[in-house]
Amino acid sequence: MKQKAAVTKQSHEVRIIGGQWKRSKLAVADKPGLRPTPDRVRETLFNWLGQDLTGWRCIDAFAGTGALGFEAASRGAREVLLVEQDTALVAQLKRVQLQLQASATQIVRGDGVAALRQLAAASMDAVFLDPPFDSVLFEPALLAAARALAPDGFVYLEAPILWSQAALEPIGLTLYRHLRAGAVHAHLLRLLPPAPAQAA
Repeated sequence: MKQKAAVTKQSHEVRIIGGQWKRSKLAVADKPGLRPTPDRVRETLFNWLGQDLTGWRCIDAFAGTGALGFEAASRGAREVLLVEQDTALVAQLKRVQLQLQASATQIVRGDGVAALRQLAAASMDAVFLDPPFDSVLFEPALLAAARALAPDGFVYLEAPILWSQAALEPIGLTLYRHLRAGAVHAHLLRLLPPAPAQAA
């Protein structure tokens, strides 16, 4: 019995690292496969993005705990769409939204890839992708993200493997930054520059 109690007492919250809600705690539901982005990885990601996201339009397509989306809103993003399929997680996201009075965030229950496909082309400054590691959603999500991305925007991808440049190029993306933290490969991706025009 003691062993079981120790397991249930493990920490089920993450903290917002920067911006107006710095140090605010987000509850983490006890759901199989739910892996909030580790604090150290999020800190590195927002260092890469430049800390201040004032005016940005973002989507957290597999929101889970909402750690990435709420972090972006905390740092000044103008619009953050958080998409999550699990009903209980959507309810939890809405509780956090209310707690933080996060007026720049919109929470939608639905499929992350479908939500990405519905976005206007070149409309997003940042797309956060953290699909379930055992899913087949990586390539469709990346394809939809590349279409939705503004020319100077960023796609953040968490995956169980390193996505090579050879795998990314057919999707229209290029690897800009990468780090590995345990089983997680964190990628920051950008659009491939357009090919130079052929001389007539």
